[in-house]
This record gives sequence, structure tokens and C-alpha cells, in this order.
Amino acid sequence: MKLTGWQIMKTLYTARLHGLTAPVAQQVYYTPEAREAEYEILPAALDQGLGTLVWSPLGEGLLSGKVRRGQPVPSTTRQGTDWPEPHVVDKERAYDIIECLATIAEAHGTSIPRVVLAWLLGRPGVTGLVIGARNEEQLRDDLAATELRLTEGEAARLTELSQLPAYYPYWHRVLNASDRPDPAEAPFLDGWKRAMGG
Repeated sequence: MKLTGWQIMKTLYTARLHGLTAPVAQQVYYTPEAREAEYEILPAALDQGLGTLVWSPLGEGLLSGKVRRGQPVPSTTRQGTDWPEPHVVDKERAYDIIECLATIAEAHGTSIPRVVLAWLLGRPGVTGLVIGARNEEQLRDDLAATELRLTEGEAARLTELSQLPAYYPYWHRVLNASDRPDPAEAPFLDGWKRAMGG
């Protein structure tokens, strides 16, 4: 399923109403650069016990380690072609995130993709990743992400750097409901609060 939060709820409700088997998992696009799923999709899934598999966790090659600030984008990546995905709104922000990933990778003596995957595996509501390695070396590197443990500081630094703005109604939730958060939104409220300068 690739649905909005309200469509997830409508699908689940309709299935239950008619005695049908409701979906048990969804696939979402979610990376350190693209965290829009945190607005509605991940909280809805957490609330309803829906598993979340992340597709294209390396952002269609954007976070593969091949795309770096000040360097030509290789034609072996989708960013080096006319492919319209992923939709990157702020390229400077994307490069800042890639630099942060590179710093963390260097500290662990590992690859940028492994750091991305390890971070995603630690995110609220993520139950699995759909990886698309092109060769055995990439596959082994991707699978080794399950063994990489980012420090609390590394994970926090990447999370804070990549935090998206608290658009309405999220800024309103931060201001008026952070003392009584819904359990499904609680993992995301602190990030939105920091995004508001709080």
C-alpha cells in the first residue's frame, strides 16, 4: 500500500466494516532526506498496528555515497539521468545530510548506505526495509546494517539535522497537546518541537 494517512484509516475501517481481511503492512518511501511519512503515515500505522516496509531506503541512489556536494553526479545513479525521483526540494539540505552520513560512516569504518539503513531500522514504526542491491557486494553491505549500532549521539545528530518543519496541525499539536500526546505521535513530537525552536 502507498497511501496517505486518511486513506490508510479508510482502507482499514472499510475492511473491518465488511468483515474482510485488513492489510497488515504497507510500503512507504522514507529516508533521512525524505521524512514526510512521519506526518501522518507512520503515526497511522503505529496506531493501527500496521507494519511498515521502507522501499528505496537509499533514496533511489541519492544516499548511496556516490552523490556528494561539489562532485559531478555519476550517470550510474538516477540522479545522473533525467529520472524524476526522488523529488528533492532542498538540495543543500540533502548534501548536508549526506555529509553527516559520511562523517558517521567514517567514524565506524563503514559505508554511507549501511549508516542510512541502520538509522532507518531504528526509526519508530519501521518493521523492515526493501533493499535493491545491484551486486553481491552491495547486498552484503546492506545486510550488515543490521549489525551496525549508531551511538545515541550519532542517531540524534542525523535525526535533528534531517528533521522536517512542523507544519499545521503539527505545530499546534506541539503547542497544545505535548503534555498528552497520542502514543502514535509521541515519537515524532520532540522532533517537531525542536523544529519550532523549542
